[in-house]
Amino acid sequence: MAKIAFILLCHKDPEGIIRQAERLTAAGDCMAIHFDARARPKDYQRIRAALDANPNVAFARRRVKCGWGEWSLVQATLNAVERVLEAFPDATHFYMLSGDCMAVKSAEYAHGFLDAQDCDFVESFDFFDSDWIKTGMKEERLIYRHPFNERSQKRLFYGWFNLQKRLGWTRDIPADLQMMIGSQWWCLRRRTIEAIMEFSRERRDVMRFFRTTWIPDETFFQTLVRHLVPEPEIRSRTLTFLMFSDYGMPVTFYNDHYDLLLSQDFLFARKISPEARRLKARLGDLYASKGVRFEISNEGRGLYKFLTGKGRQGRRFAPRFWETEASLGRERELLIVVCKKWHVAKRLAEHARRATNVPVVEYLFDEEATELPDLGGIQSTLEKRARHRRALMRMLFDYHKTDRLLICMDPANVDLMRDFCSDRATTRLLLVECTYSDDYLTGHAKRVGLAGEQTGAETLARLLPTIRYDLRHEGDMIRDANFANLHRIREWATPSENTVPLAAFLSIPEPAAEEIAAAEHLYAD
Repeated sequence: MAKIAFILLCHKDPEGIIRQAERLTAAGDCMAIHFDARARPKDYQRIRAALDANPNVAFARRRVKCGWGEWSLVQATLNAVERVLEAFPDATHFYMLSGDCMAVKSAEYAHGFLDAQDCDFVESFDFFDSDWIKTGMKEERLIYRHPFNERSQKRLFYGWFNLQKRLGWTRDIPADLQMMIGSQWWCLRRRTIEAIMEFSRERRDVMRFFRTTWIPDETFFQTLVRHLVPEPEIRSRTLTFLMFSDYGMPVTFYNDHYDLLLSQDFLFARKISPEARRLKARLGDLYASKGVRFEISNEGRGLYKFLTGKGRQGRRFAPRFWETEASLGRERELLIVVCKKWHVAKRLAEHARRATNVPVVEYLFDEEATELPDLGGIQSTLEKRARHRRALMRMLFDYHKTDRLLICMDPANVDLMRDFCSDRATTRLLLVECTYSDDYLTGHAKRVGLAGEQTGAETLARLLPTIRYDLRHEGDMIRDANFANLHRIREWATPSENTVPLAAFLSIPEPAAEEIAAAEHLYAD
């Protein structure tokens, strides 16, 4: 059975560290603690006094002063790992933690999870080819030497960096290493840790290289695991649930996040707020519990992204400026059916095609699988279609040898509607307003990744009003845009009420429009 050795790096909150160590070791696991040498001596003494008698807790023999982005964080980890190897020969897995982490599953579940998979869990992406680094320095982290701390020695850090850059003082990356990058929150098997420690003793050249790289805690273990462990034995993911805001700051969890945290496919989470006492107490009790079943829905990141993106002026993004392309053609007419329920729009478009013989292209800007002819690659991805939308539409007009074309579009694409309506071609919009039951909204949430099959009723109850308002807001945005040729039909209106706007939109006689409006099952879910 798995026995976890926790590698705990911490620098504050001695009472919290003591409670965390007692909770985790009470389940039979063990721990090595590295308490930052910069921290207050009396805090360290408090921790030692409380935990020295615990046979499942050990302390790094040598403490180092840690700084963000420095090699010191890796050295502190290696010091704690060395102590674990010596003190706990029966430990099977080494799990990296911080003082802000807490278990979101029971020890029973965690041990069973690790027993079932003979592999290492570490985020490990190609340093150069992946987009793990979003902004700032990339290869400069490696090819230049960084002996100074960017936060506490900013002038020295950037002065030395600029000097190396100006004089061309670059260095080579060790030739036999493929540089990898990822989160520092890993869980590795004992044999992997032993291989890393042996490698670090034998390859002093590699150790010298990493000592002066910038933010080596995101590259050292990630690179060495890939170098030493066969690919099938690595899972490129962390078992610690963490999220970051738009500004690159870690998202903090509070008391009301308990159910969300338990439903994620992770064993731990960070950062737990120091003020979230009730959450900490509940999670602490959970780790020691037996027989708990966990329903994994794993919608946390999608849910956070969706909910935090609402409520701000501008609906998250400022108005976009689209590149100007050539006109679709003054003599052409583009008909756009706008509907959130795609199946409704597709039925309506098919009825319109039969009545008018106008070619129909369904959700080409929303659905990757929309059937399109080969247009030289411009149709290959949603991103290309949106970027070259006018060129794409011109090619579709030409392909179908027509001056009238009908497409379907999601109401979220107001920017595309504005662009087409500003063209010299005639653009008509038909907004199809539908009713949205709770069942439909729940299905919608699952389709777009905001919820999973196991998402609890309480979470859905909080989520559905936001989704409902968001759909209503999209319709309001379209109406507020004051499009010249906007027509509306409503699911709750009678066929005769929907006949006039349908006839105007399609430029067909009212009897033909009424036949479409009265079509059976048009709005059925």
